[in-house]
Amino acid sequence: MCLAIPGRVRAVSADDPDLPRAVVEFGSSVRTVELLYVPETKVGDYVIVQAGFAIRRISEAEAQESLRAARELAASGPQTA
Repeated sequence: MCLAIPGRVRAVSADDPDLPRAVVEFGSSVRTVELLYVPETKVGDYVIVQAGFAIRRISEAEAQESLRAARELAASGPQTA
């Protein structure tokens, strides 16, 4: 199972129109990701990234709710199955 954390797009590069890329901020971490599946992505959008590819755009409200839930989960300590 994967846990996807939303990231906010800080920059979009169209240097290669066949493979658009974006710089995405995940809290204090910044990564370059491929926009092959969501080429309509713009600066300021939130995206879900899997294996280096943005796979879905989400609303800011959905992103904030996901981030809140992730903070609560982290604050609750280790979970056991």
